[in-house]
Amino acid sequence: MVMWVFGYGSLIWKAGFRYDERLVGFIKGYRRVFYQGSTDHRGTPSYPGRTVTLEPSPHDVCWGVAYKVTGEEEEQIALSYLEVREKQYDEKAYLDFYTDPASLSPAVSGIMVYIASPDKNLNRNYLGPASLEEMAHQIVNAEGPSGPNRDYLFQLETSLLQFGCKDQHVMDLANAVRKILSVEIASRS
Repeated sequence: MVMWVFGYGSLIWKAGFRYDERLVGFIKGYRRVFYQGSTDHRGTPSYPGRTVTLEPSPHDVCWGVAYKVTGEEEEQIALSYLEVREKQYDEKAYLDFYTDPASLSPAVSGIMVYIASPDKNLNRNYLGPASLEEMAHQIVNAEGPSGPNRDYLFQLETSLLQFGCKDQHVMDLANAVRKILSVEIASRS
């Protein structure tokens, strides 16, 4: 038994389960967006944080990491953990994962990906698009049991840059959050 899981948010730096192999790569046809509300990790029900989900985008790729989990028992442990951790993500897709941008053949076929759909009937925590400034203010002010929402954003930016991925959406949002924080610090001085 072999299971592959794709991480494009906090799974990049914190898997939380045992795995046999970790590959850096991407999926095609999706882009990472901060449209999912987090009421259990990076925010609260009264003030949700913003975390990433995937949005179909035919000409884009989304970089992240693939985890290989081998063995029936390890797979069940990982799945049980992920079903709790990713409970606000209402869809699972099985996609092709690539490690080489020049390759036409995937490194892994059928990799499991958790996606938070934009269907408010199925996903009550979907926040959807907003202006960069609105998202940045929400991220600055949100905090949940896993810590401040801004830490999630900054860790995602750092993790992506460590393997050479310059995700413009993530970097623009991180810069907008830094700008708000610098104004707040300056106003306290």
